[in-house]
Amino acid sequence: MVKRKYYQEEIETMPVEQIKKLQSEKLVKQVKHVYKNVPYYRDLMDKKGVTPDDIHGIEDLYKLPFIEKSDLRETYPTGMLAVPLEDCVRIQSTSGTTGRRVIAYYTQHDIDLWDECCARALVAAGADKEDVVQVSYGYGLFTGGPGLNGGSHKVGCLTLPMSSGNTERQIQFMTDLKATVLCCTPSYAAYLGESLKEQGYTAETIPLKAGIFGAEPWTQEMRENIQNTLGIKAYDIYGLTEISGPGVSFECSEQGGMHINEDHFLAEIINPDTGEPLPEGEKGELVFTCLDKEAFPLLRYRTRDICVLSRKPCSCGRTHIRMAKPMGRSDDMMIIRGVNVFPSQIEAVLLKEGFSENYLIKLGRENNNDTFDVYVELPPEQFDDSVKNVTAKEKSLAAALRTMLGIGPAVHLVPPKTIQRSEGKAKRVIDERKLHD
Repeated sequence: MVKRKYYQEEIETMPVEQIKKLQSEKLVKQVKHVYKNVPYYRDLMDKKGVTPDDIHGIEDLYKLPFIEKSDLRETYPTGMLAVPLEDCVRIQSTSGTTGRRVIAYYTQHDIDLWDECCARALVAAGADKEDVVQVSYGYGLFTGGPGLNGGSHKVGCLTLPMSSGNTERQIQFMTDLKATVLCCTPSYAAYLGESLKEQGYTAETIPLKAGIFGAEPWTQEMRENIQNTLGIKAYDIYGLTEISGPGVSFECSEQGGMHINEDHFLAEIINPDTGEPLPEGEKGELVFTCLDKEAFPLLRYRTRDICVLSRKPCSCGRTHIRMAKPMGRSDDMMIIRGVNVFPSQIEAVLLKEGFSENYLIKLGRENNNDTFDVYVELPPEQFDDSVKNVTAKEKSLAAALRTMLGIGPAVHLVPPKTIQRSEGKAKRVIDERKLHD
């Protein structure tokens, strides 16, 4: 049996001019949909002096206003919804910077498109209906599990909806049911690889042949380590909840950047300081426009990810533009163990719990896993040399931070005035992970 090279060959190998024509047609229709049904975005357009009649194709994209995460928080929970709530069948959500989360809505049509995008990623990694796909991303509000789960069903694979954690059970199902494709964060893939190695498995005896890893930054060195330990080819995948979830773009066998599903998502690169669109090949901030989402169709959404776009021909035959692995961010968001974390979230918890606003976040890497330490100065009135008291306060604060962030840092309470002050903008984060080559 000859393996499928594409999930939707006609779309994935469409000539570039045809892609752009399709994008233009969809953009004109989508702008009308958003203008009619989202008062908040209509006001933004009116303030900029632009109407749907001014948008004739993708060449007019620059006329539209940007949408940022702050807009999504301001319109929480339903202010960006473009269809009646009763037409929606699901939500997904991200963590919020101060407890106010971003909620993305989906109609059944939106779910079907998302599943197709993830199916394309799986087929690009070599999957077909004879494969067993182990989905070890988190399920629930996080998009990782549901996205790859739906894509696996579309391809016709036997799907193991494992979610994250419980490594013993992961290994049992992987080996007993002969899983061939693993979907999870790269750090968890590395951890699974080490755990399998400790149990006596080798690259030759592990049944896996491919892995689709995303939701957090990872280096080429880490990719090679995972590939060697698990005996697989490791593929990158990119997405964000606001746009749909994983599958916005994905790697092919060339592993030279991620193909953006351009029939659904229109990508542009802008100067993060001026908002000016930049030509192909220049480094800048990635911006996405949803071309055919119904419920939550964001136009010109600023991702804050810094990268480069390229239309250099790809040996896999796909014609959709490729994005480089993000090289950093234009805001202060950190991605820790696959979770988006902002210093402002930590500040909010510290102030609520009565601690000092003087703190330091340290990020590191041990055995391919993120370490996450938060150092907090005790106010003079709370300073207590009693180890017992300090330990109790550290545990309480760690629990409060876990509730806010979804992940738990190691908390270290330190004496007053021991965290170095800065004359300019306070340096709150020391990231020693070396996540970018």
